[in-house]
Amino acid sequence: MTTANPATAPAGRAPAASSTTSAHRAVLRAEARLFLREPGSLFWIVVFPTALLTILGLIPSFREHTDDLGGRRVIDLYVPVAVLLGMIMAGLQAMPPVLTGYRERGILRRMSTTPVRPSALLTAQIALHGLAALGSAALAMAVGRIGFGVALPGQPIGYALALLLAVVSVLALGSLLCALARTAKASAALGSVVYLITMFTAGVWIPVQSMPDTLRTIVRFTPFGSASEALNRAAAGSWPELAHLGVTALWAVLLAFLATRLFRWE
Repeated sequence: MTTANPATAPAGRAPAASSTTSAHRAVLRAEARLFLREPGSLFWIVVFPTALLTILGLIPSFREHTDDLGGRRVIDLYVPVAVLLGMIMAGLQAMPPVLTGYRERGILRRMSTTPVRPSALLTAQIALHGLAALGSAALAMAVGRIGFGVALPGQPIGYALALLLAVVSVLALGSLLCALARTAKASAALGSVVYLITMFTAGVWIPVQSMPDTLRTIVRFTPFGSASEALNRAAAGSWPELAHLGVTALWAVLLAFLATRLFRWE
């Protein structure tokens, strides 16, 4: 009877691990090329939020300091809104139709029979749309600062934490939509409804800070209402309230859990 040499066992597994890593990288590169070939998605994720911010910034009254906002301007409040809008576009409008389309055409099922698991495709899509959302956030903050004198976040660490929690929440919500919708058409319809709701709670039409007290309290319990409050406080130089960070984090965990449990490759 022969005895396996422990010293050679890891080396024997190394080629398989290396092959899997290479395959995941290949999927990421392929999806990145396809993603960059979709100018519509890039426009709505990266350009549209900043374009909307620019239009609002050109309104003279939005650049005036008001006592109702603690001496701040309306345009100051809309930079965090533009940041959230880019995330919403990426997670709810761009990503779900892609993944449901892959599943509807049987691409995910066929991938399950190859060494490359469908999870590699899901991971690549989440990474690409997450990076696009963060790029949109950076562009919105840069244009707000350069074009309209909006101060950079006074509490950058708190701002970054709220930003990451918001990104995780929206991508988890988008993954949940992919799990619930079996076809690309159903995904688009469901995504549009959720998109309109999240746009309101994120403060696109009315900044959360300007909402009536009762409505503002309700909105604070939504993932993007709480994220808007957290981003706004960090932008003003204060550490985000733990309640706002906690609500956003709780939604991120809950949505990710549901998406994981309900998602099907076929």
